[in-house]
Amino acid sequence: MNYFFSRHALEQAKNRKISEKFIKEVVENPGKIIDYDECIKIYQSIIKLEKPYLLRVFINTCKEPWLIITVYKTSKIEKYHES
Repeated sequence: MNYFFSRHALEQAKNRKISEKFIKEVVENPGKIIDYDECIKIYQSIIKLEKPYLLRVFINTCKEPWLIITVYKTSKIEKYHES
């Protein structure tokens, strides 16, 4: 799977203290994939830090290689992640 990070995604990951390692794990082994629109997919998985978080990675899959647009983590797991 080929993908790269947009400048925005890298800045957001740094600002939100999300390591590229966690992002790569979610992209390569997502717990769930959501179709946001025709080209944008949301890859997400629960990660364990000081407490569980849902890490969401927005990817433009119409680009080749794929473009990671942005990332964020949330503690509101139930809001975005159905079991």
